[in-house]
Amino acid sequence: MIPVRTRRWTGASALALAVLYGPSIAPAQADAAPAPLQDVLDDLVGKDKFPAVQASVQDRHGKMTDYTAGDDVPADGYVRIGSNTKTFTAVTVLQLVGEGKIKLDGPVETYLPGLLRGKGVDGRRITVRQLLQHTSGLPEYTDFLAKGALPYQHTYFQPRDLLDLALKKKAQFEPGDKWVYTNTNYIVAGLLIEKVTGRPAIEEITKRTIDRIGLAHTYFPNVGDQTLRSPHAKGYHRDDPAKPRTDVTTFEPSQAWTAGQMISTPGDLNRFFSALLDGKLLKPAQLKQMRTTVKAPELGPGGRYGLGLSAVKLSCGGTAWGHGGAIPGYYTTNAATDDGRAAAIAVTHLPETQEARDHVESALDAALCAKS
Repeated sequence: MIPVRTRRWTGASALALAVLYGPSIAPAQADAAPAPLQDVLDDLVGKDKFPAVQASVQDRHGKMTDYTAGDDVPADGYVRIGSNTKTFTAVTVLQLVGEGKIKLDGPVETYLPGLLRGKGVDGRRITVRQLLQHTSGLPEYTDFLAKGALPYQHTYFQPRDLLDLALKKKAQFEPGDKWVYTNTNYIVAGLLIEKVTGRPAIEEITKRTIDRIGLAHTYFPNVGDQTLRSPHAKGYHRDDPAKPRTDVTTFEPSQAWTAGQMISTPGDLNRFFSALLDGKLLKPAQLKQMRTTVKAPELGPGGRYGLGLSAVKLSCGGTAWGHGGAIPGYYTTNAATDDGRAAAIAVTHLPETQEARDHVESALDAALCAKS
């Protein structure tokens, strides 16, 4: 569920920056006789050179099993979950839709008058649905990271700073014309939450998702918090693949805000997506809308995207629902199924080759398709 970008990045690891704040791609098809999951995870460290791997797998009976690979990595430790944050944000917006406070197909202008104005950008012609669905045409703000993320490791950004970066550029396309994964959509969604509720987005997302289903190991770091709670494995990043890795465990996540700032554990990610599919967070009408998908070519063959939720086909048959995400230091891929299975895998460095990324995604497919 990470979009494959074709743009060139100067002076940086092309793949690593291309996936920044994106979802993960659809799981690669597993071999006919897949290796045991622990062996697959060990290979991510031994062959693909990820510093460490954490995984949590939930079977259809609700039993959770944790795995690790690498040195100094705790079982089910905290990780930055990147664009999985978008699903939490989308759930919060859809709850407000269910309460009659937001109209899903109403213009953003209704709630944020005058905010979206620019070259080809007009909030009067962009709907709330198009924000959550990535069909708004808004320009992407993360292009400022084209020369690397490390110069901004400790730089704080206000949400409006991020939006202003985007609005300096022209719209990517007319609203509704196509699907292009764009982080700016979810910065606007965060501002929408704040405007409609009169409360900070961090507070609303926490109350309406984390607290509602009792996720004890998930949180939205507050303003200025660059740390990770313990236990956690260290996260690493490099902008230039020819240079040594930098420890980015301490990192200013405000550059992602409601598009990718949250922290969780693999086990809690499984609990969240399972609860979502089980109807514990949204009314049936809003959950149905969330799972109504459009073609999402960037997600790989057959990729489809709903409202903050990706649908992917598994090699063993059936559909898994999730998101995944990437942020300097951590890459997560995760999904859940309607029959109760769930899996989340986190590595402590962004993939630097297509092959390495494919191997992480194959591990997710293997975890969800293992006999249980």
